[in-house]
Amino acid sequence: MPELVFFSGTMDCGKSTLALQITHNRSARGLQGVIFTRQDRAGEGKLSSRLGLVTEAVEVADAMDLYAYLVGELSQGGRADYVIVDEAQFLAPEQIDQLARIVDDLDMDVFAFGITTDFRTKLFPGSQRLIELADRIEQLQVEALCWCGARATHNARTVGGVMVVEGEQVVVGDVNRPSEEIGYEVLCRRHHRRHMTSAAAHAAALSPDVLPVNRP
Repeated sequence: MPELVFFSGTMDCGKSTLALQITHNRSARGLQGVIFTRQDRAGEGKLSSRLGLVTEAVEVADAMDLYAYLVGELSQGGRADYVIVDEAQFLAPEQIDQLARIVDDLDMDVFAFGITTDFRTKLFPGSQRLIELADRIEQLQVEALCWCGARATHNARTVGGVMVVEGEQVVVGDVNRPSEEIGYEVLCRRHHRRHMTSAAAHAAALSPDVLPVNRP
């Protein structure tokens, strides 16, 4: 039976790489898929991974009906055996409903990839709806690590290298941007609660207040 599967994890969990791997494996078996994405770091209409792999995709607009788009493609002679959706957290809840309809009415597997919570530890609306509707939720096996070596479970936003917990839910950034720009870092819960990014930890380690004092 076809399924709606939600692959979830943090920003550094390799979700886009897995999406591209599924696409490659299925195309090697002669299957054709439709790839949807939204606000990928590589630009509009792209699905990219941190390994440098990029493929073309359909950019999802705010009011786009994914079910109607797919039906339109099929009615014009197009072919689709499955659907990949990357950055699924950015989709509206009603668009997640449309993905479920693709599974149920078109008998097609849909593989959605996304992060679950934002930099404030709040669920993205798209991710919340996926949790409510998905036939299966898979935690991605590539384990992201906090700077301390513990398992990273939270996404932190930084501005000028300083962690922030207020602001708009969606601001596109990257974990590899210069510290003076908006960036993101994955942290364990303990260090997210303490606002302790790798830069903050490094600064604390260099502070005279925490260095041991050598006494004669």
